[in-house]
Amino acid sequence: MSIKVENVVKKYGRQTALNHVSFEVFKGEIAGFIGPNGAGKSTMMRIICGLLAPFSGDVLINDISVSGNSLEVRKNLGYLPEHNPLYPEMYIREYLEYAAGLYKNQDIKSNRINEIIELTGLAPEINKKIGQLSKGYRQRVGLAQALLHNPQILILDEPTTGLDPNQIIEIRSLIKELGREKTILLSTHIMQEVEAICDRVIIINKGEIVADGHPSELKSRHTGSFQSLVVEFNKHVGAEIFEPVDGIDLVKQVDEHTWIIQYEYEKDIRPEIFNLAVKNNIAVLALQKVDKRLEDVFRELTAR
Repeated sequence: MSIKVENVVKKYGRQTALNHVSFEVFKGEIAGFIGPNGAGKSTMMRIICGLLAPFSGDVLINDISVSGNSLEVRKNLGYLPEHNPLYPEMYIREYLEYAAGLYKNQDIKSNRINEIIELTGLAPEINKKIGQLSKGYRQRVGLAQALLHNPQILILDEPTTGLDPNQIIEIRSLIKELGREKTILLSTHIMQEVEAICDRVIIINKGEIVADGHPSELKSRHTGSFQSLVVEFNKHVGAEIFEPVDGIDLVKQVDEHTWIIQYEYEKDIRPEIFNLAVKNNIAVLALQKVDKRLEDVFRELTAR
């Protein structure tokens, strides 16, 4: 199943939250939907899920309009909202059984609930009430609820919020595994997470899509005019040593022996740096180009 967003506009009074937003996510694709706070991410996700109506435009789930067929579309959607709404007085299994009962047209058996409990790593805490769980485990309960009816499309708003590093790795692995068969749109502020699990990145800023593509594609497309190089010598040198090298824009000392050099993107100054060190009887201990990060692209596109 695919998600197709067509020219969606959403306004709150005079404020435009989404301004003619269009994109498509295909089956077997994990798309990261990222942007600054207030960019319109959660609003767009709620519209996709049929929880908000757009001012204009439409969302199609497998060519079925969400606007006119909200209940039908939601049968194929699993949604984990940013602020995970749970019942703290319920036990984990009790809550999942309650959530399963809401799917009137789908008979969710107890063995499916057991399967989801194992899949999301809830088994160690299964005898606790939700109110007794850590934030990370409450997040897992929300994810379990979203997966109960085996939806073909998952909308995950900050799915790893509150998880410790080990839990983050486990949930990332789970999302990647699910992404082989399902269509997944996820929002996160963690750029490493996007690079680790997403096939595609959609960046939204001030209600408009400003970039869409594979993480490596976006990094190569938005390289800017300069790149960086880390140089480590075997002894202290001053900034003046770099003066003979053409194309250097900025040098910054990291410690007594290490410098970061920013230089023109079209040039490769490494041979010149090495020859300069030899000429001055200095040994080069490290000479490494710094790859542009997705975080750099994000800041470049959303700080304008």
